[in-house]
Amino acid sequence: MSHDLILERILGSVIPVLIIVLVGYGYGRWRKPNITTINQINMELFVPMLIFSVLASKSVDLTEYWPLVIGTITVILGSGLLTWPICRLTGIEVKTFIPPMMFTNTGNLALPLVLLAFGEVAMAAIIVVFIVSQFLHFTLGFYILDRHARVLNRVSLPTIIATFAGLAVGFTHTPIPSLVMIPMEMLAQIVIPMMLFALGIRMQDVTTNDLGVGFAAAILCPVTGLALAFVLQPFLQLDPLQWSVFLVFAALPPAVLNYMVAERYNQEPTRVASIVLIGNIGAIVWMPIALALAPPF
Repeated sequence: MSHDLILERILGSVIPVLIIVLVGYGYGRWRKPNITTINQINMELFVPMLIFSVLASKSVDLTEYWPLVIGTITVILGSGLLTWPICRLTGIEVKTFIPPMMFTNTGNLALPLVLLAFGEVAMAAIIVVFIVSQFLHFTLGFYILDRHARVLNRVSLPTIIATFAGLAVGFTHTPIPSLVMIPMEMLAQIVIPMMLFALGIRMQDVTTNDLGVGFAAAILCPVTGLALAFVLQPFLQLDPLQWSVFLVFAALPPAVLNYMVAERYNQEPTRVASIVLIGNIGAIVWMPIALALAPPF
């Protein structure tokens, strides 16, 4: 795969993100909408549909990827532990900064990028990473923001159910009637554009200080992820294919979902919006680096 084509795919993933964010920003300046209800519908209905439709269409045996599962969990937890002292030293709110450092864009950036760079043979590995990351985000991630919240609450329960249901359907190859699957997939396609549109609306409140935090996160997130990946590899002994996917995962920017969760819990959503947006712009630099580090297989 040529580097030009890979860069084109990265730009093809990032530029549409920026355009939708700008549309949301412009609309927010014009109408000043209340986005609370929009975000609630997205989190409780459309996000579970997206996760189910992705997992139900793939058959992945997690038992074949235990080293990759362990590595993914360790990078997620390790990224939080490494950035925690930085929050303490700088005075940045832990609940604002650490979740975006831990939970990265394993969905709408990683899935198409891995497919293009490594081919269909690598898709099972990145889907395993996606499953682990999403599950931790909707359990541990929610707990970080609200330690009094139950793991299975009104927000996380639909997504957790969708995760296990999607895994069961994909693993057993259970057919889903097209009359059910097609409208579900259509609704699932709403998730990412709606997240980005809401993020754009929120960006009108961003301050200079928020931008500074965003630029710091755009560097810190992939640097900590890649550092942890190289420390772990001698212990994990991932084969070249899984190691390549693991490197891409380690260098990913913060997931857009972090903004939705911050909005839901009213955890400095403007600052989180800045972290997410600038981090994803930074992917234009960090993704080619990760791909250059990947070995041939």
